[in-house]
Amino acid sequence: MVAMYIETVPNRNSPPAILLREARREGQRILKKTLLNLSHWPPEQVEGLRRLLRGEQLVSLDQLLQIEQSHPHGQVEAILGTLGKLGIDPLLSSTPGRSRDLVLAMLAQRLIHPGSKLAHLRDWRQTTLAEELGMADARVEELYDALDWLLERQLRIEKKLARRHLGEGSLVLYDVSSSYYEGVVCPLAQFGHNRDEKKGMRIMVYGLLTDREGRPVAVDVYAGSTSDPETVPDQMERLRGRFQLERVVLVGDRGLLTETQIRKIREYPQMGWITALRSAAIRKLVDQHHLQLSLFDD
Repeated sequence: MVAMYIETVPNRNSPPAILLREARREGQRILKKTLLNLSHWPPEQVEGLRRLLRGEQLVSLDQLLQIEQSHPHGQVEAILGTLGKLGIDPLLSSTPGRSRDLVLAMLAQRLIHPGSKLAHLRDWRQTTLAEELGMADARVEELYDALDWLLERQLRIEKKLARRHLGEGSLVLYDVSSSYYEGVVCPLAQFGHNRDEKKGMRIMVYGLLTDREGRPVAVDVYAGSTSDPETVPDQMERLRGRFQLERVVLVGDRGLLTETQIRKIREYPQMGWITALRSAAIRKLVDQHHLQLSLFDD
């Protein structure tokens, strides 16, 4: 009978020799024969051959490990990392807490895949977002409570944004849009100028105030029946009263900054405005030779 095995042979002044050997019995004697010197093999390769010679069944790591669950993480890491660089956490609240983390989770999920609050609970468990923010046990009622918490902090958040992005002499951009509403309970949902072209649907109007780069600073929501120019006085009060800014230039389209609103702005000597002229006003300037038309040739 012939047997193959691995033997480690000590060397006095050198590392031990690892040899692949063959042994067979002849009568009372056992004869050994060296087949290969394995001293240069990596230890794990030697151990694998040793187990194979012992008759053990060898399997790959893929066979030893079984993936039971795998959640995408790349988009979560990118969004949470960006929110951290933007300083969103302290902007919402300087004190960590459950409500702040819930708002961050909803904000991140809206960027990953927009949906309802109930859909958020389902969808953020499909990535690592719930585990990253410790929201795996969140309930839908908590999300609405967190939104109430956020609403209560709106003025403080907007003041922080104003200090970060606005100052005396700033150029402030303002515009208005609307969203249609399918229910009838919300008092703000009323009939008005529907920009979504959803006939017969009530709407809500919202005005957004930004810095000159378009970074949002404040937002207001109005009843759907509110006309665009009616929202301008609120923004003037916000700039002067809440943000304590005396010298700013308000930029808005001609549907916002009407003659009536411009007269109100003129009541504050240090406030300015930039808007577009209507076609009739441009024609009047042309007729009065106040515009040099050759300037527009190029």
